[in-house]
Amino acid sequence: MLGLVFPHFVQSQALPTGEKQKIEALIKQVAALKDASFVRNGWNYNANNAATFLRLKWQTKVSDVKTALDFIDNVASISGTSGKPYLIRFKDGREILSHDFLLAELKKLDT
Repeated sequence: MLGLVFPHFVQSQALPTGEKQKIEALIKQVAALKDASFVRNGWNYNANNAATFLRLKWQTKVSDVKTALDFIDNVASISGTSGKPYLIRFKDGREILSHDFLLAELKKLDT
């Protein structure tokens, strides 16, 4: 019955615990970027708003996410609205694709 009422809840429960923990860690890494902004569709968002956005988008795309790499590729890299890549802009003006930043963070988690 729960699956009929809350299908996303049931699907997210099927995600392996280790992968879910990695995704949560990646979102926390974004939230920790206090001196950076998350650029989505030309708009700048602070770290907390970016983390909240990624968590909500993950919930809407839960069926597309089986691994942390799926999260990076299918949720945290490109706008579904515009097709533009998400960026992280640091205080010094340097920018990096969120995809590249999150891949580097995932590699750290996997070591």
